[in-house]
Amino acid sequence: MPMNAGEIERLIREHIPDAQVTIRDLAGDNDHYAAMVIAESFRGKSRVQQHQMVYAALRGRLGDALHALALQTGVPDQENGKAPSQ
Repeated sequence: MPMNAGEIERLIREHIPDAQVTIRDLAGDNDHYAAMVIAESFRGKSRVQQHQMVYAALRGRLGDALHALALQTGVPDQENGKAPSQ
């Protein structure tokens, strides 16, 4: 059974409470998503460590209920506390 965007966001926020999460359904099939996760708790961690934190939040559902996730992570912009400009 596919996961919906709300469930993905909920799982990430449970595991990373300070996260700003944006989810996009890439194919309209509840199976292929893009996620941007910005969190102060990522500061000082490598990109790999940041991604590992998000994957841990999804509790092994990637590849099962969630087929594909294009993931971007980062820390908040110092000036306004929001995602850095892309």
